[in-house]
Amino acid sequence: MMPGASGVSGHRHADEELLDNPQALALQDPGGMLRFTASAGAQVRESTALTAEADLTALSDDGRPRAVVIAGIGTAARTGDVLATVAGPRCPVPVIAHRSAGVPGWVGAADVVIAVSASGRSPEALGAAEAAARRGARLVAVGAPDSLLQAVAERARAPFIPVPRRAPARASLWGLTVPVLLAARALGLVKVNEADLAETATRLDADAERCRPDAESFVNPAKSLALGIAGSIPVVWGSSPLATVAARRFADTLAANARYPVIAGALGEAGRGRVGLLDGVFGGLAEAGRDIFADPDENETPDGQSRLRLVILRDGGLNPEEDADEPLVVEERRADAVQTLAERRGVRCDVVTAEGGSALERLASLVAVPDFASIYLGLAHGLDPMAVPAISEMKELSNP
Repeated sequence: MMPGASGVSGHRHADEELLDNPQALALQDPGGMLRFTASAGAQVRESTALTAEADLTALSDDGRPRAVVIAGIGTAARTGDVLATVAGPRCPVPVIAHRSAGVPGWVGAADVVIAVSASGRSPEALGAAEAAARRGARLVAVGAPDSLLQAVAERARAPFIPVPRRAPARASLWGLTVPVLLAARALGLVKVNEADLAETATRLDADAERCRPDAESFVNPAKSLALGIAGSIPVVWGSSPLATVAARRFADTLAANARYPVIAGALGEAGRGRVGLLDGVFGGLAEAGRDIFADPDENETPDGQSRLRLVILRDGGLNPEEDADEPLVVEERRADAVQTLAERRGVRCDVVTAEGGSALERLASLVAVPDFASIYLGLAHGLDPMAVPAISEMKELSNP
């Protein structure tokens, strides 16, 4: 079933055959969201080069700030979460992702504001950049070239790092993240080096190859994950702070690309209450009412209601700034326990495990496959992942 002009048509059950038909996938994805997502490695390389061309010496010359605020909305704000996680718990200053217009009231000359907007015109980033300039805070701006954000940065005589706008912001995570990380490196807050960036780009390239449209579902981890989630209510939990950033990112892309409602967060938080979902009407209680002789959809209850589908993103590595084994042991035990609880209640569980040495590469390995899975899931439901009418209408209704 092909989407109509509005991009909102689709069907309740996923079309498994479509996912193994590259020609049909291409027709279903006229905006090229799969292609843009496959460019993640190239985004890392391009943004590394573009940031190197920007003059960030003023940042380092003025010394360490009191705090760093990353201002933006959506994917732009998610770059702040990435920075905070990569910087780790021993980061010498607070790193705050700010998702509202303007900046926190305490921001002043001792602080740094990094305003991020893929379009270069989001009210949150523009308001933050203007407020930072008025208060005398150091400012760095990241966004589309020749945009309103660039104009604000130029008036403030602040560094501007151009990120060419080729795709929706949600497909530009890495192009926006790298400048933020390198600005933080100039401030002495992270130890990301060229080797880390190169390995991260290579990892993203490799995962794009594994998840390519002509790789069939049984060997394509993204298609397999999409089919596992299809028809369910996904619950995505990360085993560590780094994996939790990836879990929240997966929730973002599942909502936008596949239009699925998602519950996402940290396993630690889940153990304090949300793990009770496994005993609810979409979890263990649904399994208790299942007809053992029937063969219904594995993600549906006997009356056709969607069931929970658990996705655990497991980190399995320590932040480079940590030197103790205890956090890793706790995270691994917690992830094992939740998987066991889900199994006992008949709730299906998918696991994505991080790979790589640096924190940034491990994060990339947890983001790449789920990014593709969200697109394949939308395509399997007859949706164009590029065209999200509700987003466009929301912007029209909320802008003056």
